[in-house]
This record gives sequence, C-alpha cells and structure tokens, in this order.
Amino acid sequence: MTPLGPVDQLFLLMEKRQQPMHVAGLQLFTFPEDAGPKYIRELAEQMRECCQPQGLFRRRLVSRFGQPFWDEDEHFDIDHHFRHEALPKPGRIRELLALVSAEHSNLLDRARPLWEVHLIEGIQGKRFALYSKIHHSMCDGVAAMRLGMRALSTDPEARDLPPVWAQTPRKRPVSLHPTDVAGGLARLTAGLGKQAATLPNVIREVMKASKKAKKDPNYVSVFQAPHSILNEPITGSRRFAAQSYSMTRIKTIAKAFGVTLNDVVLAMCGSALREYLISQGALPDMPLIAMVPMSLRQDDSDSGNQIGVILANLGTHIADPTNRMRVIKASVEEAKERFKGMSQEEILNYTALTLAPTGVTLLTGLAPKWQAFNVVISNVPGPKEPLYWNGARLQGMYPVSIVLDRIALNITLTSYVDSLEFGLIGCRRTLPSMQRLLDYLENSIRELEVAAGVCGYNSNLR
Repeated sequence: MTPLGPVDQLFLLMEKRQQPMHVAGLQLFTFPEDAGPKYIRELAEQMRECCQPQGLFRRRLVSRFGQPFWDEDEHFDIDHHFRHEALPKPGRIRELLALVSAEHSNLLDRARPLWEVHLIEGIQGKRFALYSKIHHSMCDGVAAMRLGMRALSTDPEARDLPPVWAQTPRKRPVSLHPTDVAGGLARLTAGLGKQAATLPNVIREVMKASKKAKKDPNYVSVFQAPHSILNEPITGSRRFAAQSYSMTRIKTIAKAFGVTLNDVVLAMCGSALREYLISQGALPDMPLIAMVPMSLRQDDSDSGNQIGVILANLGTHIADPTNRMRVIKASVEEAKERFKGMSQEEILNYTALTLAPTGVTLLTGLAPKWQAFNVVISNVPGPKEPLYWNGARLQGMYPVSIVLDRIALNITLTSYVDSLEFGLIGCRRTLPSMQRLLDYLENSIRELEVAAGVCGYNSNLR
C-alpha cells in the first residue's frame, strides 16, 4: 500500500456532491478510411478485452487507521470503468456536449479505481469520441493530458494501440503548471512553510500593489475582484461547452495589436464574459479579475519551476475592444515585471497570498465576499503534430476541468496543431445559458479583427 500525500488528500477532502474533484478530456476522432460497418462495435470489444489496467489505473482507495492509502484493486471490473454509449439522433455536437455535461456531473465511485473512459458513437460526419475522467487525487490536469497523448501516435498506419489504461506505466510526471485553482492552492499551501524567510519582501510587494490600486483603477491588487454571479454557491450539475479556433487567426490579431497570444485569449474571454453578464443583467461596475497561470521563463531552459499565477484585469467594464486590450496587456505586463524582481520562492509565496482569500473560502466556507479573482483561465500547451489512434485521426481535444464553490466557471484551453481548443465548464444553475459564451467568444474575435484591421472567418467545433 502507498500512503497519499497531503496534496492528494486535500483533493479528497474538498470533494462534495456539488463539487466533484475529477478532471477530464474530450477527444474527437474521425473514422479511418478503411473503417467497416462494424468499426465502432469491434473497437469497443477490443478496448473491453484490455481488462488488466496498468500503473495508477489499478489503484483504489483504502483506509487504515483513519488514513487513506492506495492499494491494488483485486476485483477490477472493466465494465464499470469502460462505457460504450451512443448519442441520440441526430448526433450533433450539441448532443455530445450534453452527454459530457451529464457525465462530468457524476461523482466517481471511491470503492473502485477513480477513473472512467466513455467511447461515444453516433456522431455526425463519421466521427466518434472518447470522454475520459480521472480523480484529481490520482493526477493533475497536465499529467492527465500527457497520459491521454501517450495512447496516441503520430503514425496514421500504427495499429494495435491499447487504450490509455493499458499503457505501460512510466514514472509519474511532475507538473510544473498549476493549471487549476485547486492544484495551485494545494501545492502552494504544501510549500509555504519552507519559504517563510521570503515573507517580508513578499508582504512589501503586496502592500505596494494595494497602494497602487488605490490610485489606478485598472491596476490589479490582491483583494479587489468584484462580486458577480460567477461567484455564487454552486450545485453538482454541470454544463460543458467547447470550441476550436484557428491559431493563425489569433496570432494575426496578436501581431496587429503588438501583444501576446495569451493577451488575445484574455481579451476574447473578457469580451465574452462582458456580453454574457450584460445578457443576464449582472455586469459589475468593476472589472472581472482572472486567475491565470503564467510562464515566467526568460531563457531556453527546460528545467526548474518558472511558473507564477497572476491576477489579470479582464477589462469587462470597458466597451471598446482596443482600450480593453490595452488594459489587459498592461495588467499582464505589470505582473510579469513584478515577478522579474523576485526569486522563485518569493513568487511562490506571493502567489500563495494571492490565492489565500479563495483558499479560506474553499476550505472553511468563511469570508465568501473576500474575493481574489472571479474566474480561472488557463492555457496548456498541447501537441504540434496530428495524432492518430489505430488509424483514426484526432480531430479535436477539449479540456474538461473543475468548478469550485463560488468559482462557477473554468475556462481551460489547449493547443493542437494549428488550433486553440477551448473547454468551458460551469455550474448549470449558477450560470444559465452558459453555452452562449461560445457565440460571444466568436463575436469577440470578429470585434478584435475589426479593431485591428484584419480579416477573419468563422470558427466551429470541427
């Protein structure tokens, strides 16, 4: 048996019926050219035959002396973990997203290994999908994405590739990307005690930021996020929305404005959230604040933790897209400049203080109006080459993340070849008609293209 670390235990402690703590991914495939009429049925049978899981997929929770441990499941039942499902006709993307929304709302059974894989057929255009979810106590979102990618190949002729749970295990990857607020809070809390010596300088930076925020309404300090409908209590019901956008299209906008790709993503989200909140009659006078994991790497090295979490002003109080972009760019650059003068330990502690109000609320339920940020927006780099699974081409991959109490919306995106794949997950009751955010995201790109003087075209879930 293997004891769970404090971070993994925290994910179990945070889980409630209204707050499932699993991460997931939706992969959309096109049939290979040689697919026969029984292709999906045969694929399902091949997957079900892989009934000996490997690595972490064999682990289940047990309790000894009041402490949780991982132990091997001696009664593994593949039919519980692997599901073969078909969409109701007409099999549109709408039906696919509705199915994922319902499945993502369900808690995983703690008496069994904490994962599921759903093979979904009946999608228009000779396509099928895999929806895979795994508990955050087993691995984080980035590690889960890496596991999913390992099951695929860059060779369209490769066959006999086993499903993800039957892959030969490797050493568990250590993520350097706090891509969700839960993971960030857990890691930061675990590491804070070792870095107490940095606190005086960190506190000075916090005070400096607070003073500047009083003079500059567009400057983001630690505790100025306004209350919004995004920050109400949640239920266990989820709504998932997904969309693909051309990387070239977004890079063209970035070049025209002289900003980064991430700045454009934040501007898209700021505009979409502004329009959504206006439609709900709930736009705050103050700008929404996003928690954004941000790379701070200044060199070509590939080692060391050079990640910080910043608070970005989304400019939702500004109607003009050019002015909104200016505010977002300045907000991000200010945060990056602040981190340049800090050590890695100081960055970690500064981020811990940044997330502290949300951490207090999540773990104790106290101070619900002490808001550090309103929404999580995370961008995870993905594969740059087309991928295949037993001849079926991966057409799109969409992250399905975690919604937390009083953080009712999570926007996570990943890159794939020449596209940015957006996955939006929200509380169905707290955020009515959340799927409209996809229309508002498309409108935001057109708005930015007009402001930048470049031509665009429509995006869709391919």
